[in-house]
Amino acid sequence: MHVTRLGLQINNFSYGASGQGDVADLFPTVVAQAQEADASGFDSVFVMDHFYQLPGIGTPDQPMLEAYTALGALASVTEHVQLGTLVTGNTYRNPTLLAKNITTLDVISQGRAILGIGTGWFELEHDQLGYEFGTFTDRFDKLGEALQIILPMLKGERPTFSGKYYRVEEAMANPRFRDHIPLMIGGSGEKKTIPLAAQHFDHLNVIAGFDELAKKVEVVKQRCEAIDRDPATLETSMLVGAVVGEGISPDLIPDDFKQRMVAGSVEQIAEQIQTKVLDAGIDGVILFVPTQTVGYQPGQISALGEALKPLVGG
Repeated sequence: MHVTRLGLQINNFSYGASGQGDVADLFPTVVAQAQEADASGFDSVFVMDHFYQLPGIGTPDQPMLEAYTALGALASVTEHVQLGTLVTGNTYRNPTLLAKNITTLDVISQGRAILGIGTGWFELEHDQLGYEFGTFTDRFDKLGEALQIILPMLKGERPTFSGKYYRVEEAMANPRFRDHIPLMIGGSGEKKTIPLAAQHFDHLNVIAGFDELAKKVEVVKQRCEAIDRDPATLETSMLVGAVVGEGISPDLIPDDFKQRMVAGSVEQIAEQIQTKVLDAGIDGVILFVPTQTVGYQPGQISALGEALKPLVGG
């Protein structure tokens, strides 16, 4: 099974309205989106691992669900899609807790969990919620230590580890549904992230603009070949925003987002995904559909799935 060739990211929980009166409708709307994806050919559904809404999507006080609680609930109302975060901020959880989060999700979902993980980057969350932020090098080194704990635990091993940031003694995670949970990392750094992806991961979600993708794909190839790994075994994807609607043109996308969003009819979006993403050598696409102003529009996700699934294969 592919890690993800066609994914849906649910990154917004406001749905065009605000206020306490809407909270009762919030999770049923999340479920409706995940079930549309499940029924229309998407192979994965992701949520963000954040506690505050992100800049560019909304304000920090807008609704944000805790990721693994939400994914556990989605596991019980879907049948086919894999479930994960795009991506877990390593700084938010002790690695043994994250290993338990993801093995539990895998048991609940009957083997549909994906472990997406990255260094963490949203400084406001760290500052306000009391998580240590540090420098990028600090966070990258911390992730490196965490992987030395998490990866053995996911295989059923019992690691003992003592590092600068973490210490564990014969840590274990039981029950486990399977011995390998697909591993995804997000980023595009050519000196640190891509080499780490080549070393440990099944999937790299490339965080870059459309015009940078071909270069990033070439770097992925080089980094894999440098360690004698077949580049085809490290899948790639890009997170792309899709503004769907007849009469909507790519010209309406703000300049700041033109390198990461597509717009138009479902057919036009499929054509843009092909030329901007897949033709650059990226294996798959993870879509988010902006909902904060117009709300959730039933049928859009299904239409996107049916149009895009033939492009990315089974």
